[in-house]
Amino acid sequence: MPSRAGSRSGRRVGAFFDLDKTLISENSGSLYMKYRYEQGEISGWELLKGLGVYLRYKLGLLDITTWSRDTMQQFKGDSERALARQARVWMEERVVPTLYPEAESIVADHLAKGHVVAIVSGATKFVVKPLAEHLGIKHLLYTRLEVESGRFTGRVVEPICFEDGKIYWLQQLVEEQNVDLAKSYFYTDSITDLPLLDLVGHPVVTNPDPRLYREAKRRRWPVRFFDPP
Repeated sequence: MPSRAGSRSGRRVGAFFDLDKTLISENSGSLYMKYRYEQGEISGWELLKGLGVYLRYKLGLLDITTWSRDTMQQFKGDSERALARQARVWMEERVVPTLYPEAESIVADHLAKGHVVAIVSGATKFVVKPLAEHLGIKHLLYTRLEVESGRFTGRVVEPICFEDGKIYWLQQLVEEQNVDLAKSYFYTDSITDLPLLDLVGHPVVTNPDPRLYREAKRRRWPVRFFDPP
């Protein structure tokens, strides 16, 4: 008998989740910038620049790869362990409270069915991992920072986990876990994830930006709006 999580060929069902505005109600990058400002690690001007970057991203005007290469230089020489500790405190204090209860319930349902559940996010593991542990998710796909001898080199591992880069990293998980994409789900709010939505048999649009909302209505994809946490 085939398992309830797979097809007749033994392949498994995947359930993949974007992070910002999908699992959580805020943008994790903006939350982190505000946290660093409150800790006195960045100036008010740097905070404003960071929020400006987010606005450019939402308008589709930001070259994410170039921005990531430039931004990660600020961590060059820093301790990976120290950043992980700081990120865990920040996640518990500022990010976990923004988790959508409905998203948490959907994740739990997929896990209960034995699906291969993964977060697929352009954020780094210092954001993704603590939230994944909170939700019981084992598979994480994220933008990787290069580390040598426990310290950041200031370089990112390419491709970053964004747009086609998400597909690059996801394909490895699909092969490793024997996932059937035709039977799988992907949840996201962003038009930038359209290529990945096209890959799965069950695209689910959550709290969408205006462009993705229009595309979802045109294609008759399900659209879900979660209540605020």
